[in-house]
Amino acid sequence: MTKKTSVDFTKGSLSKHVRVMSFTASIGILAIYVVDLMDLLFISMLGDKELAAAAGMAGTLLFFVSTINIGLSIATGTLVGRALGKGDAQQAREMTGTAIMVSTVVGIVVPLLMIPNLYFLLGWIGATGELADMAYSYIIILLPATFMSGISMSLVTHLRADGAARKAMYPSLCGALVNLVFDPILIFGLGMGLQGAAAATVMARAATLAVALYPFRGEIREILFPGFQAMRKHIYEIGSYALYSAFASVAAPIGQAMMMRQFASFGHEAVAGISIIGRLAPVVFAVINALSGAIGPIMAQNYGANQMERVREAYRDAAKFLGLYVAAVAILLFLLRSQIVSIFGATGQAQELIYLYCSPFAIIAFLNGLIAISNGALNSLGQPTYVMGFSWVKNTVGLWPFLVVGSYLYGLWGLAFGLLLHTAVFAYISVRLAKSVYLKKVASALPEDDFAPDQAQAHSMMVREGAMQM
Repeated sequence: MTKKTSVDFTKGSLSKHVRVMSFTASIGILAIYVVDLMDLLFISMLGDKELAAAAGMAGTLLFFVSTINIGLSIATGTLVGRALGKGDAQQAREMTGTAIMVSTVVGIVVPLLMIPNLYFLLGWIGATGELADMAYSYIIILLPATFMSGISMSLVTHLRADGAARKAMYPSLCGALVNLVFDPILIFGLGMGLQGAAAATVMARAATLAVALYPFRGEIREILFPGFQAMRKHIYEIGSYALYSAFASVAAPIGQAMMMRQFASFGHEAVAGISIIGRLAPVVFAVINALSGAIGPIMAQNYGANQMERVREAYRDAAKFLGLYVAAVAILLFLLRSQIVSIFGATGQAQELIYLYCSPFAIIAFLNGLIAISNGALNSLGQPTYVMGFSWVKNTVGLWPFLVVGSYLYGLWGLAFGLLLHTAVFAYISVRLAKSVYLKKVASALPEDDFAPDQAQAHSMMVREGAMQM
């Protein structure tokens, strides 16, 4: 499969590449998030509001583990895409194999460290008493399956970096179908409740891994067992790159935990409301999540081929696509806000939060999308340290004042709008940072000292144009 790149992102229409990769990836992502949403709906149908809150708390903690795998997959996609851009398919396979080895080790070690400390970690995000017991019973089933997700993500990311958009969406679709079938059977049919939802998810992860392995059947040994020499050659590069990406990803659940803790101070209804929004948003904005994963390989291939102008164009096309999509979905959410509240049986503060989200407040999705695109650009341009630093500032010291001050001054609504203002500030910072790094890469790739005077002037004009248009 990788002997010849499935799609060459260094040629053809960049806007088409962005659309195709985003929409095909969004199908698989949408399927996953629809199932997550159905999980919450099934749990809500059990009639215990604390079960929905427990699922939200468990999801927040599990997000810590998921983001480590996401960080590894980001590193894999960037390095594989860059290798393919240079025309080196063998190196791309070796990179993926090394990433799988790393993700497997992480998927075993991290759960072993977390399991003895689960109640402490749940307490840290505000889950205590019966609520903590419910969340624990859910998490303890899912944690041992972490390694399967890591391997699947590395394989799917390789497919996306290779431009095999359709092959990359099948694993997610299959896993989502398995989850959707077994959720009601285990939750209601066997009366397993919250634990049934967790068991169905484990079955879905196994199915996802099996389908993700299928496109590599002719290269399975080379991918899964790249050999000691290949691993020694690439372990430092992918390990250090993945470490930065993983640390950057881990910052997000820390911010989410801080946010959840603040909402928990307003009671179970507020937690239930933000949990529903947390499941709803990824469904309706699935294309945005796909866009952030699609833009990285496109930029990485062009950067590997030293086509810097196409890197800039890819960024701009992604931002335009993002704006149009968010505007359309925001209007749809506003029109369907009453039905959404009715479906989940939300009342009190939960209902008020959902109404707030299904309003122009949904612009927060556009701001988060800009951050994701900018982070994709920084990773593709070889600056994962910038992404890591930005993510940690954004989700820790940069987030805390907005949460605390907003909550103190205006209660629950101050907390919500504090989040919106925080996201706007850091979206602006991320765009400026991506532009700065891009211009430095252009300057280093085309040093003015090597130009004749007229060429140097043309180069300077190109840099200035990039600053205005990227």
